[in-house]
Amino acid sequence: MKIKRWVVIVFAAVVVIAGAGWYWYQEQPTDTPTTEKTTIGQTATLYLHGYSGGAGSTNTLIRHAEQSGATKVLTATVAKNGKVSWQGNARHVSKPIVQVIFQDNVNPDYAKLAGWLTTINRELYQRYGVRQVNFVAHSMGNMAVMFYATQNSDHPKLPKMRAYVAIAGHFDGIIGMGDEPHRIKLAPNGYPTPPDENYATLARMRDRFPKNVKVLNIYGDVDDGSDSDGRVANNSSRSL
Repeated sequence: MKIKRWVVIVFAAVVVIAGAGWYWYQEQPTDTPTTEKTTIGQTATLYLHGYSGGAGSTNTLIRHAEQSGATKVLTATVAKNGKVSWQGNARHVSKPIVQVIFQDNVNPDYAKLAGWLTTINRELYQRYGVRQVNFVAHSMGNMAVMFYATQNSDHPKLPKMRAYVAIAGHFDGIIGMGDEPHRIKLAPNGYPTPPDENYATLARMRDRFPKNVKVLNIYGDVDDGSDSDGRVANNSSRSL
């Protein structure tokens, strides 16, 4: 995968404080629904929560981004049946943010999550004039992004992927859910042994990942000898 990588190691506590913890409370969007066709900007940044997460998982991250000049304009909430509802004050801004909420937030079918993300991006393209997207994803949200990216890299009616920030990505499994500390070994090229089913599926589609995407891979170490953030082994995250 020919992508430019920056790898930053941070303690898991910092990730939690930043709003990306595994057990953050879920909040439902309270903004008014929006149905009008409005251009919000050429490039939008989407924030995706992780397993068992919700709005609270990314609210702090979004607030920090807003302090740096970005503006949250929309929340896209995906119901358990896959229907997307939009809330917010859709308007043209220089750095629009879209918060993504999966109501089925414990779904291990990452291809289905990617399908829902495709629906969101299709509407961003057709309804809101978005032509490029950045992703900031935590935990399970990363799997939605990876399956989405490898399935839609050349789609002419979807925004092009420009940048991707991965936080605590479990690309080759989760401790206690098929993985355990020190199980994963990495080859010099980053390929894990053994690869789990999802990793193997993505590896077969690696050439379809969009080219020239800037990637920042953030993972944590609780420094207890497990080489993990407590739930995700560092090698699982590094296998990106």
